[in-house]
Amino acid sequence: MREGYEVIYKRPKTLLNKRMHYCPGCIHGTTHKVMMEIVEEMDIQHRTVGVCPVGCSVFAYDYMDVDMQEAAHGRAAAVATAIKRMLPDRIVFSYQGDGDLAAIGTAETIHACNRGENITFIFINNEIYGMTGGQMAPTTLDKMKTTTSPYGRDAATMGMPLKMTEIVSQFDGVVYAERVSFNTPANVRKAKKAIKKAFEIQEKKIGTTFIEVVSNCPSGWKCTPVESMEWIKEKALSYYPLGVFKEPEK
Repeated sequence: MREGYEVIYKRPKTLLNKRMHYCPGCIHGTTHKVMMEIVEEMDIQHRTVGVCPVGCSVFAYDYMDVDMQEAAHGRAAAVATAIKRMLPDRIVFSYQGDGDLAAIGTAETIHACNRGENITFIFINNEIYGMTGGQMAPTTLDKMKTTTSPYGRDAATMGMPLKMTEIVSQFDGVVYAERVSFNTPANVRKAKKAIKKAFEIQEKKIGTTFIEVVSNCPSGWKCTPVESMEWIKEKALSYYPLGVFKEPEK
């Protein structure tokens, strides 16, 4: 370190030193960094397993220096369940987008949560199909324009956006469910605490933990990174409020 300079951030050893492929301003990169900070702080790198299916995060295994398993589209919960049952001493998480977890993978998500599988869901909700061209997703906001809803989502014919954290928090098998975001420095700190808490609860083997991250998609939303953060604040968080929806009984 140069004399007179103060280190304010140091890359965790669990985050590989590679240039990320995500679009500028995407919250995926920040989420990766925070998750690997937690893994390093908890000293669980040697027994952490991530499951990454299809979507923008499909190359997460290029950045997270932990054991990773790719899953078919929507099947991360099933794969994570198998890993955890075979290796119960591991910290197992799935890392999924809304098109994966809340669309093609809805059944796997719901039933894993209902069974109380001792895994952690990291659910990235950017209200759109980001990787495949910006189509409407189950989480797309009412009136929100996408490539397949150019006049805006019409709730009367297309239904209302799914609130997955509220849904899974109703299951007895889910012991901790919280919605966070990385849109501000303060929310980054809160999100880190939530993810770390989810991993710590998983260690207790008492049920499923579920963390939803309200994210952005500057490319899919056709806006700048700064504008996308404003959208999260002004639009997304009004429908997807942050907070704890369920936590273990004391």
